[in-house]
Amino acid sequence: MSSEVDNSRRRFLTAGTVVVGAVGTVMVAVPFLKSWSPSARAKTAGAPVEANIGKLAPGQQIIVKWRGKPVWVVRRDAKALATLSKVVDELRDVDSNESLQPDYAKNEHRSRKPEFLIIEGICTHLGCSPTYRPEITTDFQGGFFCPCHGSKFDFAGRVYSGVPAPTNLTVPPHYFVSDDVLLIGEDGVA
Repeated sequence: MSSEVDNSRRRFLTAGTVVVGAVGTVMVAVPFLKSWSPSARAKTAGAPVEANIGKLAPGQQIIVKWRGKPVWVVRRDAKALATLSKVVDELRDVDSNESLQPDYAKNEHRSRKPEFLIIEGICTHLGCSPTYRPEITTDFQGGFFCPCHGSKFDFAGRVYSGVPAPTNLTVPPHYFVSDDVLLIGEDGVA
């Protein structure tokens, strides 16, 4: 029996084993890592959406779907804008300190342009969808009413005191691409 060891064959087998192991690891890792990436459908669901607001008349509302949520775009008329300062004493969070909105929407009208309100149409109480109530009466100065539990919001989406909803309606990031086009989902430029 020969006690000589063939080192070249041993190195070849070791290198071959390492190469096959590395290729196997990559073949297992690629699909695994790829599964962490969001799908095309998920990417589309979170993408910004455009809304054509050119034909939106004062007092009208359109609903745009963004990230699976209804986003209301309301063109407020002069009467609706006038109520914003009248209802201040009846509101829970007048200055929107406890609410979600971009810094540029932290003002009385909660938007970039006073005549346009852009808010998510989901009640901050239990996720119901309030209804748009543009009519101004002695009992209700107009805005939004949630029929599920009676929460009321003014024409800026600010919540009234004494209702179940804890905070104002959420203002999503948005900006005006032009006078007729609104982009919801990005802060962009003013």
